[in-house]
Amino acid sequence: MGPWAPRGNGARRGINGKTRSTRTRPFFKIRLSDKRIAQPDGRRRHRLNASIRASGLPEATPTAGSSASAERASGVPVMAPDPTLFRRLRLEPAYKAVSSEIERSILSGKLTPGMPLPTEQSLAERFGVHRSTVREAIRQVEQEGLVQRREGRRLFVTLPGLYDLAPRAARLLLLQQTTFQELWEVAVTLEPLAARLAAVSAEPGDIDELAHNTEVTAALQANGSASMDENMRLVELDVEFHALVGRASHNRALMLAREPISLLYNPIMLQIHLHLPQSKARNLAAHRAILDALKRGDAAAAGEWTRKHMVDFKKGFEMTGQDMRTPISKAQ
Repeated sequence: MGPWAPRGNGARRGINGKTRSTRTRPFFKIRLSDKRIAQPDGRRRHRLNASIRASGLPEATPTAGSSASAERASGVPVMAPDPTLFRRLRLEPAYKAVSSEIERSILSGKLTPGMPLPTEQSLAERFGVHRSTVREAIRQVEQEGLVQRREGRRLFVTLPGLYDLAPRAARLLLLQQTTFQELWEVAVTLEPLAARLAAVSAEPGDIDELAHNTEVTAALQANGSASMDENMRLVELDVEFHALVGRASHNRALMLAREPISLLYNPIMLQIHLHLPQSKARNLAAHRAILDALKRGDAAAAGEWTRKHMVDFKKGFEMTGQDMRTPISKAQ
């Protein structure tokens, strides 16, 4: 009996003496992911059908009703491809992913202000990226004011102040071509709100600062000088007065919301003071009325006087001959 002679029970002995089964396997693997099968040409389709015939499986012949037949046979609805089912992935650069992770650790409190940031090499190993990627990510976090270089080149976590972020937001308003009308519509809402909250929440120190601001403004106006320096100083005092009212509200969200708009008042107020000298006295009178209401703790009066003050501001702007629909950037 040769090495390949049958050995009962459908087995053959191979050259190495081991037995090999002669039973026909019921199925063979078809790699549906293979592009040659997914999109076969004529010859490949012929070879595929020949392989299926050799296995004993029936050939699949696509027909117009094949999906309906499959649905009836399985009882499971066959859904047509829906192009809105999935969205295209938006892959962000690696440095943005790293910077987002660092920011998330800071905002969640895992990294607190004053803590040193791990070195570039350490961060590169943790994130599995190159040091150049980490360097770019740190630069972005540093621009956000969340880290600061101290003691040479060492980076430490820092907490940006409420007023450190305002200039960036103000620049964005300029770039967005925000108009004077849009600016005023927000200010006439936020400023009275700040005054009402300050009437309830102001501390003695807040009232003292507002009183000092009003006294300095009155002394400067009594000087009678109409120089550019004096007008600019009066504008600074006016912006400071409203900022002090905002701080007296002790509402951080409100302070951060109103500060970028307040920074854009300067050129507008300067135009009003230069064209309408009488506006200075009206401005001081309004500030004194608001301060008196805050001292009494009269929220309604403080809010109403501030609203009138903002309406008067709009009238003064229009009297300079400018259009409220003009973008702020045009007046810079």
